Amino acid sequence: MKVFIITEGGKNIGFGHITRCLSLYQAFEEKEIIPEFVLNSDDNIEYLLKGINYQKLNWIEKRDKLFELIKGADIAIIDSYLANSSFYIQISNLVKIPVYIDDNKRLDYPKGIVVNGNIHAETLNYPKKDGMTYLLGTKYTPLRKEFWEVPEKKIKEKIENIMVTFGGDDARNMTPKILRFLKKEYPKIKRNVIIGKSFNDTNEIKREADYNTKLIYHPNAKKIKESMLESDIAISAGGQTLYELARTGVPSIGICIAENQLGNIREWEKIGFLGNAGWYNEDNIIARVDRLLKHFENIKLRETKSKIGKKFVDGKGSLKIINRIMNR
Repeated sequence: MKVFIITEGGKNIGFGHITRCLSLYQAFEEKEIIPEFVLNSDDNIEYLLKGINYQKLNWIEKRDKLFELIKGADIAIIDSYLANSSFYIQISNLVKIPVYIDDNKRLDYPKGIVVNGNIHAETLNYPKKDGMTYLLGTKYTPLRKEFWEVPEKKIKEKIENIMVTFGGDDARNMTPKILRFLKKEYPKIKRNVIIGKSFNDTNEIKREADYNTKLIYHPNAKKIKESMLESDIAISAGGQTLYELARTGVPSIGICIAENQLGNIREWEKIGFLGNAGWYNEDNIIARVDRLLKHFENIKLRETKSKIGKKFVDGKGSLKIINRIMNR
């Protein structure tokens, strides 16, 4: 079977597309199928791709080369914010089963399978069309293999450890700002600080670190999971990481750093898993984080939020997606 996964990532784009596509790659491997990754990316993503069959290609600029490569394929999965409608139409005409990973009903997609594993997917009112299948909601959240099985999360009486994570590049430079606040106001609480490969400048973060700060550089999925299980709460951006936090049952405070994260944060807040601190650039963002942290001191509240997260994300989304594609 000939399968392609086409996506993008790296500095200024982020790593969320790549990590969820990796989970689909891993699910195909469970079926003894080895896809080919086609990546529009920089060199910052290579540490994520050990053991993966991939090639780098700027398929936005060299689309003819991509189309020649995938022509006649059994399955092509595309996860992009850059590709336009004509690109998707061409894909749908070239392969037997085209699959589109979507977040916010970005386009009117041609015939194929649309996958949106986000918490708010079913509120988007996708149009019903002949030749179109929709796989919507957290039943289909694609998480990497390390998150398919997780141990039970222990909720401690007191908050002893906070995870700080703003993706692979922290484009808004929120990490030092949050770390500075935690060090000043909560000096006795340990901090697990995730530092992605594409961070612009880590010197400011290093200056804010103290004996209670663990700086975790370029972690793989196993290390991310370990850090989540070790942490009592997390302060996070509103992207793919929220689904890993929900899976591991880590009560979380979300900070919106991009428009495409808004639906995630609002819906997770609505169902009771997430504390919504608002936009990264609001004047009172730190005060709002502080209020939520004090609110989260209640163990019963954290126990409830942990259960809600695990209830909505079972970790098997990528396996379910591949089963639906294969049995179409």
